[in-house]
Amino acid sequence: MTTDIHDSEWFRMIVMDEFLWRALLAGIGIALVSGPMGCFVVWRRMAYFGDAMAHAALLGVAAGLLFGLHPTLGVFAAAFLSALALLFLRRRVALPLDTLLGAISHAALALGLVVLSLMWWVRADLLALLFGDILAVGWRDVALIYGGGAVIMAVLIVIWRPLLAAAVSEDIARAEAKNVMRAQMVFMILMAAIIALAIAIVGVLLITALLIIPAAAARRFAATPEGMAMLASAMGCFSVVVGLFGSVVLDTPAGPSIILAALFLFVGGAVGGLTRSR
Repeated sequence: MTTDIHDSEWFRMIVMDEFLWRALLAGIGIALVSGPMGCFVVWRRMAYFGDAMAHAALLGVAAGLLFGLHPTLGVFAAAFLSALALLFLRRRVALPLDTLLGAISHAALALGLVVLSLMWWVRADLLALLFGDILAVGWRDVALIYGGGAVIMAVLIVIWRPLLAAAVSEDIARAEAKNVMRAQMVFMILMAAIIALAIAIVGVLLITALLIIPAAAARRFAATPEGMAMLASAMGCFSVVVGLFGSVVLDTPAGPSIILAALFLFVGGAVGGLTRSR
């Protein structure tokens, strides 16, 4: 007995479920932008810095709900202010950078959770905020992701050279008259923007993973920085597709499934590299 393709679960999922297409487009849009951004996070060893900004995003959501602002705007403001606070404290407080990052990161996350719990008149899905809810994005969210992503990419292209020179050596970059400080400040703004856009996709706790894992996986196979950026975007898109459809089929959380798909690429590349080295 043969089964008509129009009666299959896969056909109904792909053709009829509009929410799946919205989620797929949103995830790919974030992956395209997070690839090049993640490369600089990897090159400059800023994973903890990204974590601190991402954890502050939950406080931004709470502030947005409290003051009636769009959550994306609240997240952007909180992430950017946390970055400024880190720069200020780094110069004023005699503590190691990783200590400051850990303190601010977890303090912001805890404060955000407490503020949300005190806002009894607001119903917030904490699991969605922490781990993302890509299947709930709307067409307005998709438009915001692609519009904001286009701006982020345009600005990143403008500051690419000074950022890349600073990633190699800040002293050499300054000697070549590169405006390193301005490029770094702009990059922090872009980090805040990508975190604000990505919070609905993978949530507060997994945003940094979406930035660094595809970039780290691409590093082994790329010959140039530009090639690494493009390959990281491609790997991020592949992770979104595999993770999203895998989550639908296996009934697992979409955000963590996307990160696991990226992790498989990273582990596969690492194992392949070890095999070739032998």
